[in-house]
Amino acid sequence: MSDLTQETGPAARVRVVIVGAGMAGVQTAVALREQGFPGSVTLIGAEPHQPYDRPPLSKAVLLGKAEGSAFDVDFEALDVELRLGLEVTGVHPARRELDTAAGPVPYDALVVATGAEPVRLPGAEGVPGVHLLRTLDDAERLRPVLARQHDIVVVGAGWIGAEFATAAREAGCSVTVVEAAGRPLVGALPAEVAAPMAAWYADSGASLRTHARVERVEPGAVVLEDGTRLPAGAVVVGIGARPATAWLAGSGIELGAHREIVADDHLRTSLPGVYAVGDCASFPSGRYGERLLVHHWDNALQGPRTVAANIVGEAPAPYDPVPYFWSEQFGRFVQYAGHHGAADALLWRGDPAGPSWSVCWLREGCLVAVLAVGRPRDLAQGRRLIESGTRMDPALLTDPSRPLKGAAL
Repeated sequence: MSDLTQETGPAARVRVVIVGAGMAGVQTAVALREQGFPGSVTLIGAEPHQPYDRPPLSKAVLLGKAEGSAFDVDFEALDVELRLGLEVTGVHPARRELDTAAGPVPYDALVVATGAEPVRLPGAEGVPGVHLLRTLDDAERLRPVLARQHDIVVVGAGWIGAEFATAAREAGCSVTVVEAAGRPLVGALPAEVAAPMAAWYADSGASLRTHARVERVEPGAVVLEDGTRLPAGAVVVGIGARPATAWLAGSGIELGAHREIVADDHLRTSLPGVYAVGDCASFPSGRYGERLLVHHWDNALQGPRTVAANIVGEAPAPYDPVPYFWSEQFGRFVQYAGHHGAADALLWRGDPAGPSWSVCWLREGCLVAVLAVGRPRDLAQGRRLIESGTRMDPALLTDPSRPLKGAAL
């Protein structure tokens, strides 16, 4: 029996409310039913659309190759109540109730899966032609922009900036990417690893301008701090995302330095009966010895199983995944597994000037992270080696002709 049913009585009468209808929220609802939860499940989404997957937005949906990316989930068959187009504005843990525009919503267990929201460019709000790319509506607004082959300025050379620039070039647009830092992916990868990726922009016909800070955005132009004026039929801002947790103000739920929900190793928050999963929550990793805040699809897919197990009363193992993500950009398939923050060695497999190569990070001889460009086998094998904590032979590891698993000791 779970702590929840001890508080509320028979499990069949327990009400679980999930706030957020993205991957993490949908998968929590699915996992609850898969694990035999008999109570009521309500899934609340702020957007009016049927719950959908986000990765296709920067690819197929943006380019008009798909109309949408709705999850293939039969919510009616799962007996999950969908309440869409409903924004949750507050929570009252003492009486276990949510504030919404449609009135209060009671719960016995609350799962917060509100994800992250894009960081906006100061001074650009309300300027015509300025776009974000986070939602289905964003992608649908941008699709005709690409079809008209505008001159486009992308602000930010992170993952989303690179993916959008890739789609815009495929659509025939002229693309300039401006980045305040000296290289792309400054917050994600070390300088020596990200440096070869800068050449990908020129190879695709896009222009990458680093050390380029935006002074202001005007209708039809982006003005840089050095006075450079870039023509812009459209501006796409991709300068990061932050946890969507403002609505939790005053709730007593502990938030961290990035305004994320501070969850424990079972994705429980600081308040009883409240869980957090996906982009909005950090969790302690025993594997890496630090708290992780992972803004990637795979985390939103894996975490819900742990949340559901807690609610149904099982004793799940601590949530300690090997983080994983992928990105398709400039004709390359980039994959990453692990966390390289505490690594003490960096080893290359292959020539970074070539079409396929990998980077491996070791800590005390064990593989802790791998980045694979066009080498999916390295990624698949590396992920398993990271999970098992296998020690590696550095000399064998750097031979790209040898399978990665062949370097295991």
